[in-house]
Amino acid sequence: MEDHGHDNRGDQNHEHADGQDNGVLYVGIDLGTSRSAISTSSGIRKVVESYVGWPVDMVARKVLKHDIVIGEEALKLRPMLDMHRPLENGLIKEGSEKDAEAVRQLMKHLILLAGVERRGDSETQVRAVVGVPAEALRVNKQQLRGALTGIVDSLMIVTEPFAVAYGLEALLHSLIIDIGAGTADFCVMNGRYPTDEDQRTLNTAGDSIDEILVKTVSEKHPETQLSEHMVREWKEAHSFVGEPPERVVVKAPVRGKPTKIDITEELRAACESLIAPVGETMIDLIARVEPEYQARIRNNVILSGGTALTRGLADRLQSILKEYGGGRVKVVDDPIFVGSDGGLAIATDAPDSDWERLSSN
Repeated sequence: MEDHGHDNRGDQNHEHADGQDNGVLYVGIDLGTSRSAISTSSGIRKVVESYVGWPVDMVARKVLKHDIVIGEEALKLRPMLDMHRPLENGLIKEGSEKDAEAVRQLMKHLILLAGVERRGDSETQVRAVVGVPAEALRVNKQQLRGALTGIVDSLMIVTEPFAVAYGLEALLHSLIIDIGAGTADFCVMNGRYPTDEDQRTLNTAGDSIDEILVKTVSEKHPETQLSEHMVREWKEAHSFVGEPPERVVVKAPVRGKPTKIDITEELRAACESLIAPVGETMIDLIARVEPEYQARIRNNVILSGGTALTRGLADRLQSILKEYGGGRVKVVDDPIFVGSDGGLAIATDAPDSDWERLSSN
């Protein structure tokens, strides 16, 4: 998979927001465990790694010459940082002021990438639709409101798969399965706003693949030195289910010496750990739909999210549908921005009454 991360220094092209409607900038944000994306009514689309770091001490601060580092740059400099990945299983971590501040800094950074510097005298009104996992919508909304207060003027929080469905105009007889790092989110669309019964969240997703891969590779090659970031890169470059397109051979240090190791079987087993829970949830949600509409939904299953790019995953899920009369599973064309683009579509269509005004007081 291509790495689309951007950091807070370098090639970010701070275009001026010239696509505003009567002084209003509409933005859609896909707030992800691993990556977060923003799409704006001024035509800007950016994505950052969802990492925020502060220098660990005065030496690190002197080297970095920054008080905070965000995105891919934070990953590169992590030995010098108090590093936070503030979204765990799609939720802002409970009880951690630092993680709450990390979410706030991440959101400020995304808005800055949209070409808006938030100052008290700013004439630009920012209306943001933020996509979150279905579980986060139920239990985490207040924390997210707090993180965005003073950063955006008006807010709407929606589930990520609903944002995907809206952007694709897949609003009737469809099932969206959005598989990211922290969660796999499901949403059945019946031509109206989805209810809690139409949606589901699993914690089996990209991070759980990484955990399995670290464990199995360590068991097979006990002297190999591994890090979660190294393993994630292997997965994103080579993930697959079914027969391997080629052997997956990677380099890792063994007692300090770079050594080639074959992780093909371990990677396949880790990726295939998704199939049973995702397949079972897909079938369960379809079975809850009124009988005459089930065939239409089976033929309109849409995969989105970075983990949906796992080679062979769509075909495997489609094969599960054969036992239930057949169906069609397709992967979105642009899994990086489909959620934020959908949020932007919601923002531009939403009436004034749907917006929640945030006060900085």
